[in-house]
Amino acid sequence: MSIPLSILDLAPIAPGQTARESFEGSVALAQAAERSGYRRVWYAEHHNMASIASSATSVLIGYVAAHTSSIRLGSGGVMLPNHSPLTIAEQFGTLETLFPGRIDLGLGRAPGSDQNTMRALRRDPMSADSFPQDVVELQGFLSGESRIPGVEAVPRARGIVPLYILGSSLFGAQLAAQLGLPYAFASHFAPDALHEAVAAYRGGFRPSEQLATPHVIAGVNVVASDDHDDAVEQAATTRRTRVRGMISRGPATPDYSDAQIDEFLTTPNGRQLASMMTYSAVGTPSEVRDYLEDFANHAQADELIIAHQSPDLTGRLRSVELTADAMNGVSV
Repeated sequence: MSIPLSILDLAPIAPGQTARESFEGSVALAQAAERSGYRRVWYAEHHNMASIASSATSVLIGYVAAHTSSIRLGSGGVMLPNHSPLTIAEQFGTLETLFPGRIDLGLGRAPGSDQNTMRALRRDPMSADSFPQDVVELQGFLSGESRIPGVEAVPRARGIVPLYILGSSLFGAQLAAQLGLPYAFASHFAPDALHEAVAAYRGGFRPSEQLATPHVIAGVNVVASDDHDDAVEQAATTRRTRVRGMISRGPATPDYSDAQIDEFLTTPNGRQLASMMTYSAVGTPSEVRDYLEDFANHAQADELIIAHQSPDLTGRLRSVELTADAMNGVSV
């Protein structure tokens, strides 16, 4: 591939589907990614969302790792303020022990939830303020150089669990640069600060034991299909589903029709929601390849992490394969 490709998987639960079926879909997606030459698959921590099954991120990583053989798997990310650094070090030390050389640990500081869910998680509203210190503490546990006397993470894997800082603002970019860690920007749903954040990261980067030179991973949405019109329709269906989820307010929410959602998307609020998916490659394999190559240059990215946005598993699997073949120069 001209640029390494990875995948972000939210383990979506489609209407009428069970969480178990979603997990089996995540296994199938990772197996397809492994066959197609993707570098890694990451799973995002979200809570109290009926359509997302990746809340217990480390458990899902372990399940998928047991059904694959070589692809790297990790968090994209673990929301560290929801957890103690020691707990995450123990979880990922366990994963690296069981699946050596295959585990990544991406870290974010957002709640991954709403205010009520934050309280249910026992999260301190101010916990995000200690994110930089918590990352350093976690590094110490993972490396066997604990910053808390007499406390070690057990098990601690012999191999390295590489850390990645995730973000959509200058805060994460500056922290990743200061610590000499790779930086993943969430441009697949928060595109606005992409260029400023990448510039800040590259400009302030300090080499570390983990990383000698900056490494930027940029998120991008993809719907690849054998037919252009089919890809466009798949993308429209996904966009409507996302907007419905964002404007829903519990069981009393009206069952909006496609026409009503499309009308809402013409309003200022609707256009604002739609703009979250600004960076999206939609079309045939050649169209997707051209978009991704331009986007990688545009974002100054060393790696792309793709959210395949087809509304069903069959479409996502086909998008995974078509995108990889196109980037590898395989005629499809």
